[in-house]
Amino acid sequence: MFERSFIVTKDAREKDGQSSSFRDKILRELEEIKATSASEKADLKLDFLSSTSDTQWLEEDLTETVPLYRPSLIETASKEEELVEDTPISPNTNRNAEDIQPNMRLRRRRNRKTQDNLAKRIVKYVMTAVILLIVITGISICFYIKSSLEPVNARATEMVQVEIPEGSSTKEIARILEEHHLIKNATVFNYYSKLKSYNHFQSGFYNLSQSMSVDRLAKALQESGTATAQEPIAGKVLIVEGYTIKQIAQAVTDNVHTSDKEDKTPFTAEAFLETVQNEAFIERMVAAYPKLLGSLPAADSGVKYRLEGYLFPATYDYSTETTMEGLVEQMLAAMDSRLQPYYEQLAAKGLDVNQLLTLASLVEKEGSTDEDRRNIASVFFNRLNIGMPLQSNIAILYAMDKLGEETTLKEDATIDTNIDSPYNIYVNAGLMPGPVASPSLSAIEATFSSNKTGYYYFVADVTTGAVYFAATGEEHNQNVEKYVNSKINN
Repeated sequence: MFERSFIVTKDAREKDGQSSSFRDKILRELEEIKATSASEKADLKLDFLSSTSDTQWLEEDLTETVPLYRPSLIETASKEEELVEDTPISPNTNRNAEDIQPNMRLRRRRNRKTQDNLAKRIVKYVMTAVILLIVITGISICFYIKSSLEPVNARATEMVQVEIPEGSSTKEIARILEEHHLIKNATVFNYYSKLKSYNHFQSGFYNLSQSMSVDRLAKALQESGTATAQEPIAGKVLIVEGYTIKQIAQAVTDNVHTSDKEDKTPFTAEAFLETVQNEAFIERMVAAYPKLLGSLPAADSGVKYRLEGYLFPATYDYSTETTMEGLVEQMLAAMDSRLQPYYEQLAAKGLDVNQLLTLASLVEKEGSTDEDRRNIASVFFNRLNIGMPLQSNIAILYAMDKLGEETTLKEDATIDTNIDSPYNIYVNAGLMPGPVASPSLSAIEATFSSNKTGYYYFVADVTTGAVYFAATGEEHNQNVEKYVNSKINN
């Protein structure tokens, strides 16, 4: 049987060899523990053993009662040594508090440092999350605003009629547009309009489309609306500056209100040409617009189309109720509106509307910049004043039914200037019977307010659009050789 415990007494001191061996082993083990930092308790024991005399540590440690399991009979000293080595040594609970305090302070510092590091990491993570949230929110808001400024439906073709009451605020207009599903967000429209200074909205009835962006809607609402409700717009026709009657006939068949090139209007080229040559219709228009059409060329004057040059180039709306005559009248009404500021001044210049539009149609096709056009107009006026033929290839191309077609430099230089036509202003002095195309307002203004120059000649490079002016025939021939013939020969 084994006894539960035993008391080590001072008799054990007599066994110096065994005790010394036991002490050395304890010290080695504790040194190993300290070297590997396995336990702070080992540091405490090592410090204690190192500062205690050989006899003191044994008296204080080995006099305590230590619970052990041992055989009732110890046969040899080695057996006893083995038993003692397996015996756990209870810590000295009576050590001075001063030995423990440094370690406690160290542990507290380590704990505080750990807590500080943890707090810093938490703050860092929270700040990162907040910044990311702000960035994501900002990006989302930007995308939302950008989307709100785009058309509700870019492919929409139907028109929506809205009424803007007199005195409506921007906020109220935004609400009306949102209710008609013309914009995505009334608040965005309201603040965007203020940002862009869209603050001159007009009252009245408007035909608008979901395919219109916020910018287009805002600009449309700054134009005067109609006093009464109008038929919703079914489409649009575009008449380009400088188009001839024949080109306009093709243009009225295309609905430019959509991006689908296959989308056609209800009008045909044949119906258009029939309308503009209908004498009964023309006489009704003369009565309706006397200032514009009072000097219209007579049917027997040699003109190809009496209304050539009188149809103002612009974009025109049409509804399901619009007729071919109604569309042509819109074009005449637009030209009449643009010429209102000039009617009273034309007589002072010795011109009538037909002469102004005839010259302006040549200026439109000969030059591209405002300055070139004013100089070209001055050349024509200078020649007219001395009875010199205008000698413009544009009129010859019109007589040949080639105006509007692409012309090479060689074709332009070798044009037939002997063609028998009232539009041959190489042979005939003065103006043609009428315009050769629909001039833009820019060309009309350049003709009406031409520069005062000494030029009598100009040559245009049809490949670049550049225009070169000269006061004498000799200078002009040099320009022709340099800017036209040299390029043809090369």
